[in-house]
Amino acid sequence: MIRIDGSYGEGGGQILRTAVALACITGKEVEVYNIRANRPKPGLAMQHLKGIEAAKLISEAEVEGLKLGSTRIVFKPKSLKGGNFRIDIGTAGSVTLILQTILLPLLASERESVVEIRGGTDVKWSPPVDYVKNVTFKALRELGADVDIDLIARGYYPKGGGKVVVKINPSKLKGVEFKEGHCDVVRGVSHCQNLPRNVAERQARSAKKILELEGYKAEIDIEVRKGASIGSGITLWCGYKGGSALGEKGKRAEKVGEECAYEILNELKSDAVFDRHLADQIMPFSAVASGETSYTTSEITLHQKSNAYVINTFLGDVVSFDGNMVRIKGVGIL
Repeated sequence: MIRIDGSYGEGGGQILRTAVALACITGKEVEVYNIRANRPKPGLAMQHLKGIEAAKLISEAEVEGLKLGSTRIVFKPKSLKGGNFRIDIGTAGSVTLILQTILLPLLASERESVVEIRGGTDVKWSPPVDYVKNVTFKALRELGADVDIDLIARGYYPKGGGKVVVKINPSKLKGVEFKEGHCDVVRGVSHCQNLPRNVAERQARSAKKILELEGYKAEIDIEVRKGASIGSGITLWCGYKGGSALGEKGKRAEKVGEECAYEILNELKSDAVFDRHLADQIMPFSAVASGETSYTTSEITLHQKSNAYVINTFLGDVVSFDGNMVRIKGVGIL
């Protein structure tokens, strides 16, 4: 049995998500202990619980320790199956973090899968749905993944109520030497729900002004919705880089747009191919692909090192860092 220390590195939920995903795809049993040891509330939160429950269903696994607050689980997968799945987190827990647990196993299943996930689409400490759609999935398609995501409803903290539908076809992944792509136009979406339209417009206007002062063209769509929760946010992307910011009570819309613009500008000014978030997210997929994947990242983060620890524990020393270059020797499982 593979044993993974959940307190390693950044000590958060990423370790758990990658461990369960790799257990599903390799068929290896895994024990994860000290789960989220470095977080204010250690152990499984609702979104982790729902992610593991979904992975259990997909892989017909036996699971020990599957309860809220648990700091240890044992996951014993059997066989992968695709199909139609519905996951309701029941909170504003991140729908995109659920995907980090189940997307890789579903790519390895023998039939098309359609997954409906309800929860938070734009919440703190997780990639917004627009980033996943336009940055993460862009890179995954380069590796050969046949994936798509549709945003049905937005969900913000604390009520959630968002909904996405993800379509995943069985795919064979091949390693890629990712090279720098020129950024002509920064694109994005500024959104608000149950708030006046001018909130989204002010976010977009503020971000666009900053980007244009730095010499970038910007095309930012305005999106106004009615829904279960109140909130706003903005996501920008160009090539393999992105930035995002969320509105908060008492926070001016101009400040939200400004934060987002400066986040993506910091990434665009780097010579690296990937931003620091994508460099982390793409790692497990590259590790199970055929052939080598390589890319530079604007920063080697604790998240990336933690992900590499889990991957290397499962597959051998396949992930290595050389300066800001990440090299991954795919083992050809998928």
